[in-house]
Amino acid sequence: MTEEQALPPLLLIVSGPSGSGKSTLVQGLLRMPGTMASRSCTTRPRRATEASGKCYDFVTEQEFEAMVSRGEFLEYARVFGKHSYGTPKKWLNESRASGVDLVLEIDVQGAAQVKEKLPESVAIFILPPSREELERRLRGRGQDADEEIKRRLARARSEIEAFGKFYDYCVVNDDVERAGREVEAILTAIRCSSARQRGRVERLLASFESGGR
Repeated sequence: MTEEQALPPLLLIVSGPSGSGKSTLVQGLLRMPGTMASRSCTTRPRRATEASGKCYDFVTEQEFEAMVSRGEFLEYARVFGKHSYGTPKKWLNESRASGVDLVLEIDVQGAAQVKEKLPESVAIFILPPSREELERRLRGRGQDADEEIKRRLARARSEIEAFGKFYDYCVVNDDVERAGREVEAILTAIRCSSARQRGRVERLLASFESGGR
């Protein structure tokens, strides 16, 4: 095991309103060495462009409830009162076994649950530059009716209001390239923090002592 692998892997949470661009930023994070993605389970219908097992594992309501009863989720929630989403614990176990940092792309409800269970996790909130820009992005996707867009905007407001309760960092996604660099810089800075490097420092000091005898 290398010194890097000996460090406990990070659990990095990335959240933001629908349309904030968090998925694009997460993809950039996952191109960094030493990271892995989780994959959520959901009861929502699979879209024609989606393959099960790529972004989501699509399950029935009955399958989802059975997983809940068996305690298989790290976090789960019902979104917009319609469909359920959850992150299986297996991804955290796999991250710890392989020694790589785990990236969770989850909503504020899920982030609150994870922070309560694992307060050492690090949470990043992706903020849209303005309400107007967020609405423009939502309408530009062409996926939702007006009523759904209104619901998503109302939810965005409540999510932004909850920012200070659960999140350690905030990145404004007004320019995706700059925002991507900032998100990656956060992960790099955490990896280099004195708290995470203390073991390496102690081993290095011990080598000076043994080498001087």
